[in-house]
Amino acid sequence: MRHKKGHSGDDKLGFAVLINIILTIAQIVGGVISGSLSLVADALHNFSDAGAILIAIIARKIGNKSPNKFMTYGYKRAEIIGALMNSTSLIIVGIYLIGEAIERYFTPTAIDGWIVFWIAGLALIIDIATAMITYSAGAKDNINIRAAFIHNISDALASIVVIISGLLIINFQLYIFDVIVTIGISTYVIYHGVLLLKKCTMIIMQATPASVNIENLQLALENIDGIESAKHIHVWQLDDKRIYMEAHMVLMTNDHERIKEESRKIIKSDFGISHSTLETKNIYILAPKAKYNLLIKH
Repeated sequence: MRHKKGHSGDDKLGFAVLINIILTIAQIVGGVISGSLSLVADALHNFSDAGAILIAIIARKIGNKSPNKFMTYGYKRAEIIGALMNSTSLIIVGIYLIGEAIERYFTPTAIDGWIVFWIAGLALIIDIATAMITYSAGAKDNINIRAAFIHNISDALASIVVIISGLLIINFQLYIFDVIVTIGISTYVIYHGVLLLKKCTMIIMQATPASVNIENLQLALENIDGIESAKHIHVWQLDDKRIYMEAHMVLMTNDHERIKEESRKIIKSDFGISHSTLETKNIYILAPKAKYNLLIKH
């Protein structure tokens, strides 16, 4: 059943890619004919979303491959790499459009507001439909699809602003508003691109997740009866959801199973780290009490 569900989700996302590409072509043609840069900006934004969804489909297919002797953790980070590519493209597109808007400010041209209005209205309908598709196809559980969903929502908001721009051009010939809208959309694109890029980079660099405080984790482990100290603690993410941990602990008891059980409970309930493998290592005796080294991997 999971396979069928995933296949159905990919079909939905494939349809979302198709309608966004068609919309992009319509917006670019409309932008060229009408002379509206904001319409072209919205087109490139939609095209980047189509690319994001396509990357999400490919990354999810790769990520679902089973682990093997060469990729023992599996291929889940393919989704992070996909999101990294997506965020980078958003930033590049945003910077390009801001440059175009500045140039348009110094060399203004007449704009056909009615073309802007009708195509932006069509874009709004498709943006809302695409957002619904991406949400139903797994936006809650997948970083790439969630990013695409957020972009679709921002697209819908951008289309509303472009519609308003078209109305202002029709009624008041306020061509400067087209430049303002372009810069606004581009800034918004860059902002979300940077946030996504930062998150992906932190995961790839194996940074400690923001949800885990190392000092609190160490204190919680050392408060367990029988643990003398917890050192060399490392916490990282494999992908958007799975968090792993490694720590070296010195024990004052040989009750290893109780220590393991209590450690797992605290690590999972208080810090959201559910992937755990515990094993004893380097047992040695020091008078007058026994001490044990325990290597914990999560």
